[in-house]
Amino acid sequence: MTTSVLYQQIDQLSRDKGIDPAIVVSAVEDAVLVATRKYYKSVEDLRSTFNKDTGHVEVFAIKKVVETVTNPAREISLAGAQKIDPEAQLDGEVKIRKPTDVLGRIAAQTAKQVILQKVREAERDSIFAEYTQRIGEVITCMVKRVEGGDLILDLGTAEGRLPKREQSRLENFSPGDRIRGAIVRVDKTTRGPQVIISRIDSALLMKLFEMEVPEVYDGTVVIKTAARDTGERSKIAVYSKDKDVDPVGACVGMKGSRVQAIIRELHGEKIDIIAYSEDPPQFAMNALSPAKISRANVIDPIEKHLEVIVETDQLSLAIGKKGQNVRLAAKLTGWKIDIKSEEEKRAEIEEQMAQLSARTPLSELPGLTPSILQKLADSGIETIEQLADTPIAELTNIKGVGPKSAEKIIESVKDYYMQSEASAPEESADGAASQVAGTAIVESPATTDEVPVETADTGNLPEPDSSPGMESENAIDDKESKQEE
Repeated sequence: MTTSVLYQQIDQLSRDKGIDPAIVVSAVEDAVLVATRKYYKSVEDLRSTFNKDTGHVEVFAIKKVVETVTNPAREISLAGAQKIDPEAQLDGEVKIRKPTDVLGRIAAQTAKQVILQKVREAERDSIFAEYTQRIGEVITCMVKRVEGGDLILDLGTAEGRLPKREQSRLENFSPGDRIRGAIVRVDKTTRGPQVIISRIDSALLMKLFEMEVPEVYDGTVVIKTAARDTGERSKIAVYSKDKDVDPVGACVGMKGSRVQAIIRELHGEKIDIIAYSEDPPQFAMNALSPAKISRANVIDPIEKHLEVIVETDQLSLAIGKKGQNVRLAAKLTGWKIDIKSEEEKRAEIEEQMAQLSARTPLSELPGLTPSILQKLADSGIETIEQLADTPIAELTNIKGVGPKSAEKIIESVKDYYMQSEASAPEESADGAASQVAGTAIVESPATTDEVPVETADTGNLPEPDSSPGMESENAIDDKESKQEE
């Protein structure tokens, strides 16, 4: 059975526009339906059907068969229905053909506009769906025109745009130039879908290596990740699935021929090819090339924080111009990288050792009772150094420690430093006293969780109930505690 000439034309139009023929047929049916309703000015329930064999669109008024007609436009009696269709029954439907050969020129023009609109909408939807699936792909296109710094591109089946922010500052294109770019997104506009192209996306760099390096194309060498500072420098991490294939050498090529072709395509952008490693410190050391790294350590695996140590003469090279090298390395590895010289690291370790050595337990303080020592420990003060840095106001906020007790505690700290200076003649007593006095106004460090504190050795001291002095001190503490409560 042959199809009509109209359907053949519809089929050809669908192939040219890249849309489903059923969409065009539906557009034709809707167009004739709109024209029919406009011509008859009817509120009837009209339906249209396209006949592939004859090429005609048949329009029918659908009416429901009822016993009593209340809406003649949509209902029909059983007797009237059986005149049209002898098999009609109650609650059924009958089709009443509406002539379409009387529609005229205006109705035909209306139908044409509806068909064109439907076809345009279908074409836009088809283009949007096609290029949405191609996001990340690199395509070759031609520059059509320049609009305010943006380049309008001819993609063949659609129109693309290369925004100014997606262009390298080293590049300059004119209408008629052929360029390569990565599809980054597809926007819907009133003029149809617009494909956004980028020349700075890392996908472009990776695709260029795939086009220039056979080992990357066939999957022997895999590009793990890439980072770009467009127009200046790029880093790309590669590894090989074949132990006999050097991934870096394969990407560089004989005398750099392969990578040079990519550099020319990117208008002179420098490219560092890095050997990928599953070990983050080793990967970071590779990524900081061309600087020579002494060692790298993981500071925080959860926050992905690394520390890299280099010789002093390699520090500026590792950081790069305006921090470019370390910034690209951090982007490539996905880790935060701190770079320090050997001298800086050595000074930092010495400072930490000095801080660790300056931890004297509170039990070394003379004249403090075990109860006061316990109260200080409960508040998070465990060393004499911490106590020296605690203001008097904070001491009096400790439960069970009043102003007089706080003064006695400060006096004990001063006595301790006086005795220490007496045993170390090279230090001045005035310096120690000024240290205590000066640190009395420094903010207190953050308190830690409560931990068991060693009880002061009171073996050489008289029992509290046998010493008038100790009884007085305890009585003062108790009175102050009651007042505070």
